[in-house]
Amino acid sequence: MPEQKRIAAIVTTFFPNSHAGVLASKFLTGFATDEGLIEPRTRVASLYMDQVHDRDVGLQLAETYDIPVFGSIRAALTLGGTELGVDAVLLIGEHGDYPLTALGQEMLPRRWFFEQVCGVIAEFGRPIPVFTDKHLSYRWSDARWIYDTARDLDVPLWAGSSLPVTWRRPDYEHPNGEPLDEGLTIGFHMLERYGFHGLEALQCQVEYRTGGETGVRAVSCLSGDDVWRSADAGRWSRDLADAALAAMDPGPGRLDPSRVDDPHVFLVEYTDGTRGTVLMLGDDGYVSKFSYAGLCGSAIDAFEYHTDTGPNHAHFSYFGLNIEDFFVTGASPGPVERTLLTTGILEAVMISHHRGGARIETPHLDIAYQGGRRLRRPTAPRPGDTSQLAVLLPEPGSTPAAVPIPIGRDGTTRAGSQ
Repeated sequence: MPEQKRIAAIVTTFFPNSHAGVLASKFLTGFATDEGLIEPRTRVASLYMDQVHDRDVGLQLAETYDIPVFGSIRAALTLGGTELGVDAVLLIGEHGDYPLTALGQEMLPRRWFFEQVCGVIAEFGRPIPVFTDKHLSYRWSDARWIYDTARDLDVPLWAGSSLPVTWRRPDYEHPNGEPLDEGLTIGFHMLERYGFHGLEALQCQVEYRTGGETGVRAVSCLSGDDVWRSADAGRWSRDLADAALAAMDPGPGRLDPSRVDDPHVFLVEYTDGTRGTVLMLGDDGYVSKFSYAGLCGSAIDAFEYHTDTGPNHAHFSYFGLNIEDFFVTGASPGPVERTLLTTGILEAVMISHHRGGARIETPHLDIAYQGGRRLRRPTAPRPGDTSQLAVLLPEPGSTPAAVPIPIGRDGTTRAGSQ
């Protein structure tokens, strides 16, 4: 059996339901999927936490699994020694007590984390895969620096959101190379943190249109009654919104502005003329999940993204499996350019919001790439639809072993099976 790759987990903070709590922990306990619990092929060799939360579980897990906790990122990568001692780095810069910028962005230390890691990699001249959770940075210049530095140092880099690898109902992906006129995602909750999820849920579909991704020329973020006025002006499609809402179960069925508190809409103008929309429908329970609808001619395709709401957060298992594939092979299962682009769009959204909905031109987002299709995700009905099991899309040439542990309909392991 090949020796397990050693991972340094570099996190902002580690408490129940934090991203470290639902992602990093799966590299210790295994990945609960529709097929059963898949044992880790890697091992967490070190842990660095920027902040210790008052409900911390990171120190407890480190003691349970005999993981050394270090006071610096350099020490976590060298295992306290004089050489680079790990084979991959898991960066989770989400959650914690950090200030906000004037635009309302959380000043999470994603660039600082990555810069420290790259300093160690450059010191020892051994590039290793680095995954960074969610968007690359709250600031575009930092995101671009991360991307360029990774290329300069030959560091395999991947980043992104769990939304592209969660359950879909029905199972759908925009056909590769087929035309698309407009894509729309329904989202909810916090403007920046969940707005990024909405953008990734949009981008992982529209990037497969004819010609692939071509970049974004302008972005606007409208709020309040301006959201509905912009629909009346034809800037985004109510029909697409109704289709996306009809795909939600449970969901409101169709759009009713009178029931939406604090709406926002992101209007994304792609360079090739494609229109992208993220409709954020507040935080009052009108919707509590994400969905997508795409328009080509008069045909509309729509589906919901179903994220597990049980304590196991099973969609992070599929996310973690993709990350582990990346660590084992060194080849990213999807284009990091997607997250570079969505990071830049999100910053433009926050600038537009701060300027009262002004249209922000984005010549720096002339990012062209082709969508990748090697991501593992469940392809059969979401938990609770039927007793049918989902199917993992294996990494080419590999067949990960699954331990047949039954998974409950909420994505949690049944009693006695943990």
